[in-house]
Amino acid sequence: MQISFAALELPTSGAIAFLVEKDKPLAGLAAEADSKTSGALSKAIATSRFSGGAGQTLDVVAPSGLDADRVLFVGVGEAGKLTQQEWLETGAAVCASLLGSGSAEATIVADASGADALALAEGALLRSYRFDKYRTKEPESKKPTLKVVKIAGAASDAASAFASRKAVIDGVFFTRDLVSEPANILYPASFAERIRELTDLGVEVEVLGEAEMTKLGMGALLGVGQGSERESQLAIMVWNGGAEGEAPISFVGKGVTFDTGGISLKPGEGMEQMKWDMGGAGTVVGLMKALAGRKAKVNVVAIVGLVENMPSGNAQRPGDVVTSMSGQTIEILNTDAEGRLVLADALWYCQDRFKPKFMVDLATLTGAIIITLGHEHAGIFTDDDTLAKQLEAAGGTTGDKVWRLPLHKNYDKLIDCPIADMKNIGGRAAGSITAAQFLRRFTNDVPWCHIDIAGTVWSEKDLPLSEKGGTGYGVRLLDRFVADNYEG
Repeated sequence: MQISFAALELPTSGAIAFLVEKDKPLAGLAAEADSKTSGALSKAIATSRFSGGAGQTLDVVAPSGLDADRVLFVGVGEAGKLTQQEWLETGAAVCASLLGSGSAEATIVADASGADALALAEGALLRSYRFDKYRTKEPESKKPTLKVVKIAGAASDAASAFASRKAVIDGVFFTRDLVSEPANILYPASFAERIRELTDLGVEVEVLGEAEMTKLGMGALLGVGQGSERESQLAIMVWNGGAEGEAPISFVGKGVTFDTGGISLKPGEGMEQMKWDMGGAGTVVGLMKALAGRKAKVNVVAIVGLVENMPSGNAQRPGDVVTSMSGQTIEILNTDAEGRLVLADALWYCQDRFKPKFMVDLATLTGAIIITLGHEHAGIFTDDDTLAKQLEAAGGTTGDKVWRLPLHKNYDKLIDCPIADMKNIGGRAAGSITAAQFLRRFTNDVPWCHIDIAGTVWSEKDLPLSEKGGTGYGVRLLDRFVADNYEG
């Protein structure tokens, strides 16, 4: 969908969206439009239950006197008190209401400040996304018609100011695409090919195969993928937008392109959702697209471990002991606790080769985080108060919310093992925390934060900024985290 910006005047085609305050009469251009229709618009409101409350919408066919197709009223409550997130969701509400309305063009009439107008545009564009490449028989009546959204009343420089936001949204959409792909299309090698597309934006991409990882001693990561016919991969992305020679910041993602659970097989019901167990890697790749797309002034390294966890005669077994790249040994008690094994070697490789200022890893790591936080927040785990506060602030700004959970030596004891350096599960209690404690053992004391996004990467219902499916969670969060704290 195309976003554009226009002068504050009544449009002469398409749909018009007016923002209406709660229990207040139509004002500004909405009042002018009402006058042109001899009061038909205010009468439509009066005979409905629409009051202008936040989130309310009322869609009416444009009365005689207007050249538009239809008029959409969108309630904003008290406009002067809207947060940036609420402006974002208002733009998304317009798009969601009109996406399949039959109108090809919509104009949001908003006497909004620069930042508010940009948020309206951002919300509309985010909500326009659909993953429909495999819908070959969808009737025309169900296909989206909305192609252009204009923001009327934005500042003259809004289009140039929106360019950087558009680059970030491109990253979000890339993540949604990756998360939505079926596992027969997106597997380690094909995922790596998608990552190589980032070279067009100036990202340096390197991909290691199983032979290279074997030489490096990545027994933890390789053990996860050994039951699959698909070769495991490690993809490294480098963006040098900061000062030459300055240590990079780094992001690491779990990329299990399909997770059957391995020999510790998952129940069949719902297993199809495990195509999005690569959501952490998807977010990291989308973030790199966003940073490169807007030419972020920072040095960044991103690493994603790409594997498929399958049962076979060659699959890893419960009771096996593997040796990680760090030299630490791990007893595998449950082959479905595989993501932490992938991250263990990826984290160690990252700190060993690139000496970053810090590492942030993202993973759909535990079902326990959904029990703890539902689908509203991702869980963050770190010993670094600065990283925690920066991520919490970025979450508040973007709406990609996070909640800090504890790390402690008493939890760490739960993964000690009598026959190896550690075991890969700590029992049912505090499952998300013991998973984070496991990862902490592979950071080599480099500042680090783990983000468990199992509850936020996918949604079974429409959300304010996305339809059912991949959410793109984390791209805007981490882009804001970088922009606010680490760009020169």
